[in-house]
Amino acid sequence: MKIDDRLFMHNKLIYSFFAIILMVGFYKGQRHEIGVQLGMSNLVGDIGKTNYILQKPVLSNIADYGIPFYGGILYRMNFNPYQTVRLNIGYSHIQFIDAVAKEQYRRNRNLWGTNSIMEADLIFEYNFFPVNDEQKSLASPYIFGGIGGMLANSTRVSLVNDFRRDAGGNAIAPTSSTDFETNPTYQSGNSLTMAIPFGVGLKYKFNYNWALFGEFMFRPTFSDSIDYSVVDDKDLRVTYNKDILAPGSTKSLLQESPYLQIAEERAAEFLKNREIGNINSKDWVNTISVGLTYSFGRPPCYCGE
Repeated sequence: MKIDDRLFMHNKLIYSFFAIILMVGFYKGQRHEIGVQLGMSNLVGDIGKTNYILQKPVLSNIADYGIPFYGGILYRMNFNPYQTVRLNIGYSHIQFIDAVAKEQYRRNRNLWGTNSIMEADLIFEYNFFPVNDEQKSLASPYIFGGIGGMLANSTRVSLVNDFRRDAGGNAIAPTSSTDFETNPTYQSGNSLTMAIPFGVGLKYKFNYNWALFGEFMFRPTFSDSIDYSVVDDKDLRVTYNKDILAPGSTKSLLQESPYLQIAEERAAEFLKNREIGNINSKDWVNTISVGLTYSFGRPPCYCGE
């Protein structure tokens, strides 16, 4: 046998081996679904509207407010005709505007803001009818719940403790415990928080492999800063100017008693003054959406194999 023939036979065996593996994989595999979702997300927090769903978007100032939006991709694994595990990866843009709130005190306060959120959810679904079974068409309501993570924009603050300055910009040694300045500087950042997604939906399967669905998803989060109504401790940084050092130390004089205690009091007062609304109530990010999925893989066998 020639070397070329041996190589041909060798490659043929390899290809056959992988083909068998793929066939076994399809035979043993469950039915999978991939798809997309589009909809609108809204915030329930300390600024803006307080109704949990169907918040009317403000479209009069798109340059500032943007458009409330949700877009995502999803993967479903159907374990049986009723039960599904789903992975969602999505993006939300939310607006929160006191001027359109029902509460008069919020309208008088007139604060507003927006946030952009990247999120991932792992969700268990339960369908009331066997919509995941092999049939041409069927509709079923479903409920779901799971766990998720969100990466949202946040406000980061640096509290700069500095000496007073003379006309030439030189540091002046303090003559009393309060004889120095504390000034905030702001910058944008990102903050990660957990969420507990849950909700209800309706799934309609058609043409064997395709499905349309619509759902209400509620996401209570572990954060109260998605609407920037508080500054989290982890987003606060306190610095001390070192133009004048403490005697025998490389630390700033302001990091020594009694100045340090005053600086810490000012930091606590700053955080308190930045609090808006109820700090014991966390933010919710809720979504109403519709989606389209396509099923592939062999029809699942639910016969106890």
